[in-house]
Amino acid sequence: MRQTTAQSSTPATAGGRTHRLVPAPAGRIHVVEQGSGPLVLLVHGFPESWYSWRHQLPALAAAGYRAAAIDVRGYGRSSRPAAADAYRLLELVEDNAAVVEALGERSAVIVGHDWGATIAATSALVRPDVFRAVGLLSVPYTPPGGPRPSEIFAGMGGDEEFYVSYFQEPGRAEAEIEPDVRGWLAGFYAALSADTMPAPGTPDPHFVAPGGTLCARFPAGPRPAWLGEDDLDVYAGEFERTGLTGALNRYRAMDRDWSDLAPYRGAPITQPSLFLGGSQDASTTWLAEAITAFPTTMPALAAATILDGCGHWLQQERPAETNGHLTTWLASLPAE
Repeated sequence: MRQTTAQSSTPATAGGRTHRLVPAPAGRIHVVEQGSGPLVLLVHGFPESWYSWRHQLPALAAAGYRAAAIDVRGYGRSSRPAAADAYRLLELVEDNAAVVEALGERSAVIVGHDWGATIAATSALVRPDVFRAVGLLSVPYTPPGGPRPSEIFAGMGGDEEFYVSYFQEPGRAEAEIEPDVRGWLAGFYAALSADTMPAPGTPDPHFVAPGGTLCARFPAGPRPAWLGEDDLDVYAGEFERTGLTGALNRYRAMDRDWSDLAPYRGAPITQPSLFLGGSQDASTTWLAEAITAFPTTMPALAAATILDGCGHWLQQERPAETNGHLTTWLASLPAE
């Protein structure tokens, strides 16, 4: 495991959670911990932060685990390198390994949601010496390989533009989001939440009309039930402070990932694993073939569970069910 010479910052404790900054290749990673026991590293997706795991931290702690949720490089209080190449998956994997070391542990179970699921899967694939098991929420594992990502996404949507392609040009999405971060986030969360997403047959919020914006298709109704005023304040406050470029650079590094991970093309994840998806989540329905392939791509999978009537934000939309599946699976893992 890599050695770090910088020291962790003095931890601050609030609400039963301990916040600390630890050294990592990014510079520093913000970690929020609760509990003691085997380490479970929680990795969020876009556009979120450690706060998306607020319901899991106390539940995992109560079940006898040391739960640690990070701000991924580019988010929150973690470092935000300027270059898009700094957000490649291999860089984020090494951040995760450095967090494990900085917390004084030799190994961890890693659990991720959305982009965090891809980061977690790649961490397990590339650093099996550190990550002994992996849980994926929303986005199933697809082994590296196939066509270049930019080519795949450019071919989606016909005359419309898929949101991943829309995010590629530096500054373009920022110009849409940053004038009203709070409003944009509320709309984005609502667009992918089961209780507020647009009705079937209406324009898909994953696509942008020619000359349009992504937010033009966000629902105009109330916020999702899981998103309280205080919750939205936390998310908006962080992105108003940091801007969105660090978060969006993860999308802008995808073609570099394709090159970096060439040695792993077609490789399965052999550690114990778990998958949770939502029946109303496009990440689950569009990638159904990846779920079907799990016996080959994740041969040590304990379960692949689809939560009926759930959207994209699993651990926030359905925290009790998510916690139950996670703690049951964690209890089944071999002791370290």
